[in-house]
Amino acid sequence: MCESAQITRRSSVVSRRSIEPLETSSSTDEFPEGGAQAYLSVLGSFLGLIPAYGIPNSVGAIEAYISQHQLSQVSTSTVAWIFSIYTFFSFGSSIFSGTLFDHAGAKKPMVIGTICLIGGLLGTAFSKTVWQFVLSFGVLVGFGTGMLMSPLLGVVSHYFWKKRATFTSLATLGASVGGITIPLMLRAMYPTIGFKWAIIVLAFFCLFFLSFSIVLCKERMRKPIAETTSFKSFVETHIYNMFDYKGLKDRRFVFCAIAVALTESTLMVTSIYVPSYALMRGYSDDTGYLLVTIINATGVIGRLLPSYIADNYLGPYNTSISTLCGSVIIALALWMPFGSSLKVLYAFAALYGFFSGSALTISPVCIGQISRTEEFGKRFSTIYLLASFSMLGSIPIAGAIIGDGSLKEYNHFIIFSAMLALGSLIAYAVVRVLSVGWKLSKF
Repeated sequence: MCESAQITRRSSVVSRRSIEPLETSSSTDEFPEGGAQAYLSVLGSFLGLIPAYGIPNSVGAIEAYISQHQLSQVSTSTVAWIFSIYTFFSFGSSIFSGTLFDHAGAKKPMVIGTICLIGGLLGTAFSKTVWQFVLSFGVLVGFGTGMLMSPLLGVVSHYFWKKRATFTSLATLGASVGGITIPLMLRAMYPTIGFKWAIIVLAFFCLFFLSFSIVLCKERMRKPIAETTSFKSFVETHIYNMFDYKGLKDRRFVFCAIAVALTESTLMVTSIYVPSYALMRGYSDDTGYLLVTIINATGVIGRLLPSYIADNYLGPYNTSISTLCGSVIIALALWMPFGSSLKVLYAFAALYGFFSGSALTISPVCIGQISRTEEFGKRFSTIYLLASFSMLGSIPIAGAIIGDGSLKEYNHFIIFSAMLALGSLIAYAVVRVLSVGWKLSKF
């Protein structure tokens, strides 16, 4: 590996209101690599990711419904802004949760995130206009998701180094469980109890799992907070230092940020518009929801198998490059030319779920490999803040490309999605070359 996880001891004065660091480490050998609290934290992360990442994996089921009902008279590009703003806040707000997680632990950002996510879903249930969906789903649910993101993924990295990809993949299986369960729930409830009550049930479903997650997740170390004696020092400590400016001087960090941004963008636009593509081809709503379910179901294998390969054979960067290559190939060689066949759509969904499933799992591992552990939250949240701007633009661009929804426009959209994946592949390859050169090695 290009860089060991060297964790420095801080000598700064700690405020009485701050929390003392729980533990520090000076060597990769000092990671517990197991233990009761480690496994409980992985379980808590799994449970929390069922709603926190299950909803992003299910936005296609929500977009397809409101586009045909509440917002049936609104253009595709305008509806796209709801989900663009949602992804912007869900990834951008991680800048706050990452810093809060580093300094105060997992509980505070998770409680804030849970309140916002549940409140936003309840507001979404009663929404009827674009601006109401933007405020409730886009802003509140998005901000809540972002506040949950860093602690749910960060606690796993506190306990594992050698098997980090494997245990991160186990935790992120929750995203697949949520991505399978939530579309099926909505599919069953829309025609029986209506959109409003379906979303209210979804809110309490999320609250149930997040409550257990808050109890189980516990960080292993915290960064001390220096005492602040003036407004200037307060701003510097709590606001300015949220962003990892030093990381921008590291070319590996910059290209890793580009790779993650493009990966998340291609995953989000594809998951949002696959159900709409099925409707354009003349298939039913149920088929669209089923495609989302298949993507998330095969994503279970896509999280486990590539993570095992990353830990034991290839490394996270080589694995990410390989799976992104697969995503590009099936989009251009399978989905675009043969998308009229329902069997091909099912095959594409299954393969895409496998190749894309590793992205959520391995992206944090790629970030962790070029970061010190006690700075993981800050670096993770900085990269996802940058990624949020990518998605703020990519989703409306995708909606504008689709336009009125003709076959030609959807083919242009498929090319756009594939080029995002190709750009991510190239950026990961640059990080690899900067780290270990062109030689064949595990990285």
